[in-house]
Amino acid sequence: MSRRIRIFFLLAALALTAACTNKKVNNPLADVGSKQPDKVLFDRAMDAMKHNHYDVARLTLQTLINTYPDSEYIARAKLGVADSWYAEGGSTSLAEAEIQYKDFETFFPNMPEAAEAQLKIANIHYQQMEKPDRDYTHAVRAEDEYRQLINQWPDSKLVPQAKQRLREVQEVIAEREFRVGRFYYLREVYPAAIARLKSLVEKYPLYSRADEALFLLGQSYEGEINMMRERPSCTPNKNTPAGCVNEVAKARMIEEFTKEATDAYDRILTRYPVMERADYAKARLQALHQPVPRPTKAAVAQNKAEEDSRREASTLSKVLGNFEKHPSVAEAAKVGEPTMVDPAPMSANEVMRDAAHAAAGGGGSGSQSVAVETVGTGGAPADQPAPRSDDAAPAGSPTPADAPTPAATQPEANELKPNTAAADPNELKPNVADDSGQALPPPQQVNEIDKGAAAGSNAPATTDAKPAESAPATTSSDQAADDATVASSKKKKKKGIHKIVPF
Repeated sequence: MSRRIRIFFLLAALALTAACTNKKVNNPLADVGSKQPDKVLFDRAMDAMKHNHYDVARLTLQTLINTYPDSEYIARAKLGVADSWYAEGGSTSLAEAEIQYKDFETFFPNMPEAAEAQLKIANIHYQQMEKPDRDYTHAVRAEDEYRQLINQWPDSKLVPQAKQRLREVQEVIAEREFRVGRFYYLREVYPAAIARLKSLVEKYPLYSRADEALFLLGQSYEGEINMMRERPSCTPNKNTPAGCVNEVAKARMIEEFTKEATDAYDRILTRYPVMERADYAKARLQALHQPVPRPTKAAVAQNKAEEDSRREASTLSKVLGNFEKHPSVAEAAKVGEPTMVDPAPMSANEVMRDAAHAAAGGGGSGSQSVAVETVGTGGAPADQPAPRSDDAAPAGSPTPADAPTPAATQPEANELKPNTAAADPNELKPNVADDSGQALPPPQQVNEIDKGAAAGSNAPATTDAKPAESAPATTSSDQAADDATVASSKKKKKKGIHKIVPF
C-alpha cells in the first residue's frame, strides 16, 4: 500500500512540473519570457545608444522598422535612428540626422516629438555656426529653423529654449552686418554704410551694439552732408564746373540728410537711453540744432532689462576665443522677443535714389511729399507760382544783410527759390540783430562738435544756439524719464569706436 502511495505522489509531482513548464512561453529573440519581440529590439537599440554603439543601435532599429511595420514603436524607432546620427556628431552624421528628422516630421507631424525633431534640426546648424567674419550659412539656416519651430509649435515647451537660441543666432548675424557697415563707413562709402546699418537696426533691435550702429548711421548721413557742401554750385552766366549741383537741389539733399541723421540720433535716446552712445547722440543733436527727445520710463526699463541680461565674456574666454571656430554669444540678450519676420532690406542704390528723389523736390525714404520751404500759415495756396528771389518780401520777414540784389543775381526763369515768408524753428538763422539791436554771434556749423564731445566725454556738447526743448509725450501708461533715472540705469561697458572724428 505504501508503495502505491509513493508512486502516486511521484506521478502527481511530475504532472505538476510539466503543467508549470507548459505555461511559460520563451521568446527566442530576447530570451525573456513575457516580452514582445518589437519591444525587445527597441530596448536593445536604446541600450546600445547608451554605450555609444550607434551603428549597432541603427541596425537594430532598422530591423524593427522593416520586420514590424505596424508596431507601436515605429515612430520612436525612426526618431531613434535620427538621434543616433545626431549623437554621433561630425558634419556627415549631422547632415544625415537632419534628413532623418525631416523624414520623421513628414510622417508624424502631430506627435509631440515633432517639435523636438525640429529643435534638433535647428541645433544642428547652431552647432556648426561660425564666427561673424566667416561663412554665415549655418547661422542663417539656424535662424530659419528656430523660427519654424516657434511658428509651427507655439504651445510647445521647447519654445523658450528656441527663442533664446534664436536671440544668440541673431546676435552673430547682426555682428556680421555691423562689421560690414563699419567697414564701408571707415572708407567713406556712405551709401553702402547707410544701407547696411539701417537694415541692421530695423531687423535686429536686440543687438548688443545697436546704439553703436545707429550712431555710425547718423555719422554716415553727416558725412554725406559734408560731401554735399563741398561740391561746387552751378551758377548761370559762368563756366559750370564739373560735378556741380544746383543750389536748390543741394539745399534739399542737405535737409534730407540732416533729417535722417536726426532720426538715427533720436532713436538712440528713445530706444536705447541707458547705452553708451546716448550721450554722444545728445551732443550731435545739439550740434545739428535739433531738439533733444526724452525717453519714456518704459523705454528706460526695457533697455535696462536687456543690458542687465547680457553677460560679458571673461578675459580668458576672449583669448581662447581667438583659437575657436564657433562664435561667442555671451552678449546676446536673454529677454525680449526676437525678430520673427525680416523687414525689406535696403540697398546702396535705394539710398542714392532717395537722395535724388529728395533733390527733385520729393521726400526721401519713400515719402511722398516733403517740402523744402516752410510757411507759417500751413503751406502755400494751391495754384500759386513758385516764389522768386526778386519778389517783394512779406512784411516782418527777416532780410540778411549780405543778400544779393535781384539785378546781380539774375535767376533763371524756371529756378525755384526758397520762400522767406516764415522760418522753420529748427532752421539755422543768419547773423542778424535781435530785438535789442545787438548782433547775434554766428551759429555753430552743422558738422561742428563740441570739444568735450570730441574728446569722448559723456558731457553734452555746448552750442551757441540753444536747442529747442521737445515736450515729452505723457500718457496714462508712459511718462518721460528724468535725467537722474536714465543716469542711474546706465551700465558702463567698453565699446568698439569711442571717438568719431567730426566732419
